[in-house]
Amino acid sequence: MIKTLLILKIFLLTLMANTSDFYDFSFKSIDGNSIDLVNYKDKVVLLVNTASMCGFTKQYDGFQKLHEKLNGKGLVLIGLPSNSFMQEYSDESKVKDFCETKFNITFPMTQIINVIGEEKHPFYAWLKQTYGVKPRWNFYKILFDKKGTYIESFSSMTKPDNRKLLKMIQDKLDG
Repeated sequence: MIKTLLILKIFLLTLMANTSDFYDFSFKSIDGNSIDLVNYKDKVVLLVNTASMCGFTKQYDGFQKLHEKLNGKGLVLIGLPSNSFMQEYSDESKVKDFCETKFNITFPMTQIINVIGEEKHPFYAWLKQTYGVKPRWNFYKILFDKKGTYIESFSSMTKPDNRKLLKMIQDKLDG
């Protein structure tokens, strides 16, 4: 009996030690600084895995407009360049130059990361394990509320000005 309780206690402690939440993760910015999600407590966060040479790349325009409109009202939009689908430059300086030159991007961007596969960023491993969510393509959107709770994910086909996406963001900003 004591041995069983000890094994159960060890199991529970191990399980608790491996639990993470949204605010435990960080990314390197495209400039090499740290983007710590803990800094976005009480903010609505929209994460978008991006790629410079994708058919959905024109969504950058809409995301920049969304950022300009709602950043001051509590929305944090983060672009996560990824070559997981073989449509991104291999060099952060090229990605940064592309985003700034072609789309005047001012929202935070991370260094190039993997969002799927064995070498995916730990955040995406957690997202898959915890919520069963993984990007299916570039410009996959993932929304979190002010408490870091996963709300919903949106496909690449969902444009930045999609009514459902905007309503969810606004509801979370108001809530």
